[in-house]
Amino acid sequence: MQFKHPEILWALALLVIPVLIHLFQLRRYKKTPFTNVAMLQKVVSESRKSNSLKKWLLLLTRLLLMAALIIAFAQPFSSTETALKEKEIVVYLDNSFSMQVKTNGLSLLEKAVQDLIKNIDGETVFSLFTNESTYDNVNIKDIQNILLSLPYSHKQLHLDEVKLKAATLFSKSNSSVKNLILVSDFQQRIASNNTTPDSVMTTYLVPIQPREAQNIAIDSIYLADELSEQPKLTALLSGGSEEQNLPISLFNNDTLIAKSAAKFDSNGAAEVVFSIPGNTKINGRLSITENGLSYDNRFYFNINEREKIKVLAISASENNYLERLYPDTEFDFQKVPLNQLNYSDLDEQNVVVLDNLQSIPSSLQNVLRTFKDNGGTLIVVPSNESDVTSYNSFLSSFSGQQLGEKVANNTKVTSISFNHPLYKNVFEKEVTNFQYPTVKEYYKVQSRMSKILALEGNDVFLLGNDGFYMFTASLETDNSNFKNSPLIVPTFYNMATTSLQMPEIYHILGEISTVDISTNLGSDDILNVSKTDYDFIPLQQTFPNRVRLTFDQNPTSDGIYSINQEGQLLQNISFNHPRTESKLNYLEVESIPNTNTQDSIASLFEYLEAESNITAYWKWFVILALLLVLTEVLIQKFIT
Repeated sequence: MQFKHPEILWALALLVIPVLIHLFQLRRYKKTPFTNVAMLQKVVSESRKSNSLKKWLLLLTRLLLMAALIIAFAQPFSSTETALKEKEIVVYLDNSFSMQVKTNGLSLLEKAVQDLIKNIDGETVFSLFTNESTYDNVNIKDIQNILLSLPYSHKQLHLDEVKLKAATLFSKSNSSVKNLILVSDFQQRIASNNTTPDSVMTTYLVPIQPREAQNIAIDSIYLADELSEQPKLTALLSGGSEEQNLPISLFNNDTLIAKSAAKFDSNGAAEVVFSIPGNTKINGRLSITENGLSYDNRFYFNINEREKIKVLAISASENNYLERLYPDTEFDFQKVPLNQLNYSDLDEQNVVVLDNLQSIPSSLQNVLRTFKDNGGTLIVVPSNESDVTSYNSFLSSFSGQQLGEKVANNTKVTSISFNHPLYKNVFEKEVTNFQYPTVKEYYKVQSRMSKILALEGNDVFLLGNDGFYMFTASLETDNSNFKNSPLIVPTFYNMATTSLQMPEIYHILGEISTVDISTNLGSDDILNVSKTDYDFIPLQQTFPNRVRLTFDQNPTSDGIYSINQEGQLLQNISFNHPRTESKLNYLEVESIPNTNTQDSIASLFEYLEAESNITAYWKWFVILALLLVLTEVLIQKFIT
């Protein structure tokens, strides 16, 4: 038992005073002579015994009465160990897209918000954060309207990230009780490998999950035969059942241009193919209707007029392999000999190929360095008779590269760097039985750049990255059969296409993506990106003949956006939410260590209230005092 005012208990020491008075009999009795009659002596003796008993009972009753009153004023109570400590509450409210699932007509997020508003006391100060927003030291009235209109997010914090964020919202006090409340559907991807108990905070989990977990999603799309008269657009779906035939619609802006049905296999996957008009700009949207999550029922894409990549080959070769590698359907290719080169043409190019030149004049070296600094792509293919001094003067500007001695040794290209960006998505798997090309003569090279293709003995055949690529051997047919190798097509094609970052038919929100827009900007001009009532300026880098846009944190909502220059539309770009929330696989929260699981928000706050309850006993001592007063009256009346 504890006391609110323990200092009052010192008054109990005063109870010794009536005891002393009673023991010493301070009251003096006056003697009165009386006739010596035996009967009267007996009555006097009995009367004295009765009075003595009455006095003892009255003394005990009054002592207990005074003790009860003193204890009542001291306000005794009992409580749990933490009941008297200061309480801090931090709530993590999961607003990820998986909380869109509905149960009893309400989404999981809406139900969680309503339960929080209903069960958190209006005067309680707490902190709350979601996957994107934080509200520090507020009460429920302050953020009620914000919570009721809380948007969904494609982001999802992991458990360890939630705890790290919560730790910044708790105070540094060691004397307070820190309660972290997690309200989520607890999909498996929220799990964390960190199982170390947290001695600072107590973690409570409140799982809010639907009775039935089924969701059909449009996962991704891809475009095949893009340059044909009728390209094929393929949509991949997941989450269905074999007996389902789900309608899927294809729109261009708001016009329905095709409709089909998705037939799912035993794994819940479906593939739907649409034929779309060729050489046509399309602001596309795929749409389905189903009862699961809503955010993944639509998928945006756009097909713009494909811009040709400008390739200039400064060549001394009589072979036409570059013309065949860069067809005019995708490239604007020019081939000029060195003595006919107009240096001013370089500013308009995306790619410059130095093919089989014996030397690189100093004037050209300076122009090419500026071209590379302005974001252009350089491809260097030396001659068997190259002037090493001239080449090294030029190459020293690019990671200090230097050509060394020429090696006359018939050898094969035997090693491919499959992880290099140049060969991204080229090979389905790492091949070992590839028909590797051969080389008769090549140059040794010193370089810090990435090795892309290597010869037997691990000497370099092709190296480079970030817009600079160099072969170490001539590709003329009398020196190498690389031109006849299937490897030449993806190699040269990808070196050229990386020079101009064409917009994909769609991009994923939250992932860094880069797009090149062919336009010329003034010194104070900028490009902006907009959609209806949403407008922002992306990170941009200006080059002489294009602007490179980088998207990271913006935009935040899916849809088709327009890229504008001074109010004029240049082209469109599409963004979609990542589909990581679409698979509804839930954790068994009871298996998460060092946590306390509650069935609902209401039961959690009942539990926390019980943990803070204080049982007061002063009323009982007041009642005891009243009973003792009544006892004293009865003793006075009935004991004589």
